[in-house]
Parts: sequence; structure tokens; C-alpha cells
Amino acid sequence: MSEKGLFLEGVRIALGGRMLVELTHHVPPGEVLTVMGPSGSGKSSLLAYLAGFLDPAFTASGRALVDGIEITALPAEERLAGMLFQDPLLFPHMSVAGNLMFAVPQGIKGRTERRRRADIALGDVDLDGMADRDPATLSGGQKARVALARVLLSQPRMLLLDEPFSKLDMELRQQMRLLVFGKARERGLPVLLVTHDEADADAAGGEIVRIGA
Repeated sequence: MSEKGLFLEGVRIALGGRMLVELTHHVPPGEVLTVMGPSGSGKSSLLAYLAGFLDPAFTASGRALVDGIEITALPAEERLAGMLFQDPLLFPHMSVAGNLMFAVPQGIKGRTERRRRADIALGDVDLDGMADRDPATLSGGQKARVALARVLLSQPRMLLLDEPFSKLDMELRQQMRLLVFGKARERGLPVLLVTHDEADADAAGGEIVRIGA
């Protein structure tokens, strides 16, 4: 078995004695596993467990490994989980460039180099020339692209997507699906998507797991 990609080994999440998630799965690099289920079924809790901030009201067990590294044994800040949410969650007190520079890994020193990487990241999502804009002046689609660029700049091991397309209109939704899944393939990042939307799952093109049915 290849060690590349995301491996979920006997991941179990329960709340108040009720089992919500039981999952063993392999997500190869650049591919997407979609987890679907109604509200309260444990979809977002699964992402929180992998990212390292699951509410202590839940109990969880099992392991997750990315490229052979057991991320569930690491503190949250060392797991390098890139997360996208329903809202872009841009820092309102920072420029677009400031939002991106915040995500550049600490090992990359010097403001000039950090700004250069932010500019490249903006170009990579077709937002050239927007570095000095106030996030409040951006459209919803532009904010979503900045959020994606910020996540990719952080050099994640994997992408965790918590219904990130749900607040966009239909046309923007399809554009962002293509962009997010395309960037994941380019970079060989395994992706875990949770969603209510069958169209998201279709666009992801990978396997689908349904929970809480």
C-alpha cells in the first residue's frame, strides 16, 4: 500500500454515547473524498478532529496519516491542515496582501520575500493587482479566491473543505469548485470535502461516503 495521501484508520467520533462517524479510507494525492450527511451528522466534527480542534464534548479515536506522518499525534499547529469554510474569514484589519503574508510559513524570512510570495499567490488565482485592496471592497467570489490563495500559501499537507461553496451563487460556485479541485490536483493534496450539495460531490469526482442517514 502506498504511503502517499491521507489515510483514515478506524476514525470514530461519538457524542453523548451516540456514534456519529466510523471511517476507514484512503484519499490519494490530488483526489477528493466527499462526506455527505444531514446537519448534526458529524461531518464538521470529522474535519475538526483531523485539524486538531474537536470540541471536548465529543469523544474520538483512530488515526489519520498524511504521507506516512501521523497527524493525529501532532498538535494542531503542526498538522498543516488547510481549511476552507462557508465564509472566507479574511482579517478585516489587513489588506489582501496582509491576509496572504500572514499565512506564509514562519521559516520564510523577510518582508520583501513574503510579499513576493503573496503577489505570486494572487496571480495564481487570477487576482493580479489586488494586493493592496481592503477585503471589504472585494466581491464574494474574489474573497473566496483570496481565502484559497491564503490556504495554499501556508503549504498544507491536505485540504479540509467545510461546505466552502455554499454561500456563492451558482455560477461562482462552479468556478470555485473547478479552481479548488484543480489546485489540489496540481499540488498533489488529498482533499476531504463535507457538503450537503450533490453538485459539489459530482464536481469533486472522487468517492462519496454518506453518514447519519
